[in-house]
Amino acid sequence: MKKLLIIITLVSVAVAMAVPAQARRLNDKIENRPYADLRPWNLGFSFGAQAMGLRMAHNGLVTEEGEQWRVEQPSYQPGFNVSALLALRLNTYFSLRFSPGMMFGSRDLRFLDVNTGAEQRQSIKTTYVSLPIDVKFAAMRVRNARPYVVAGVMPVFDVAKKRTDLLKLKSADFFLSVGLGCDFYLPYFKLNPELKFCFGMIDMLQHDRPDLADDPAQMKFTNSIKKATSKMIVLTFYFE
Repeated sequence: MKKLLIIITLVSVAVAMAVPAQARRLNDKIENRPYADLRPWNLGFSFGAQAMGLRMAHNGLVTEEGEQWRVEQPSYQPGFNVSALLALRLNTYFSLRFSPGMMFGSRDLRFLDVNTGAEQRQSIKTTYVSLPIDVKFAAMRVRNARPYVVAGVMPVFDVAKKRTDLLKLKSADFFLSVGLGCDFYLPYFKLNPELKFCFGMIDMLQHDRPDLADDPAQMKFTNSIKKATSKMIVLTFYFE
């Protein structure tokens, strides 16, 4: 996760440095789109990448066979996201942003019995319909750049087909998010690279598993976990 965060941050910094440098080479004295921030609302779209994770809280359950299972996510698989954008201007510094879209990703889990060393794996495919609502606070514009911070909430709904497996997650989640980015004013549009951190507030583990009625021994994996919450790192490029 740390390596992925470093890579995403470096990509964001590279883009942030390259875009305004190109704009300055075209004409360092021209302020592109000087009235863009005075409009009452703006439309746009975005695409980006993200890494989904799960934070597990174990309860230390030991089965009758002497097994004690722990679950971890040893690696993070990159996914991608696309969305529309509606931004409403509140005043000089604040705006309200709604960006409904889709997120596609996966989470690879490893189940390890700490007593015997036995191991099993599961990949959870996720297709989220996301409905983020953010408050954006932007600093003063300096030529063709304007840094900002953003915070908000993001309800999501997983529309991927569920299947019987070792663990099963709920279909709805709710995130709190914080992030930072920068508006770059180009001649024909505004580009906003943004890095956001999302923290799930709901226990996503489906503790009731009627689908395992024919194989109750598989409940040991679900019963070993007290709580499972989501987390995400999202790198997005907005075009307004």
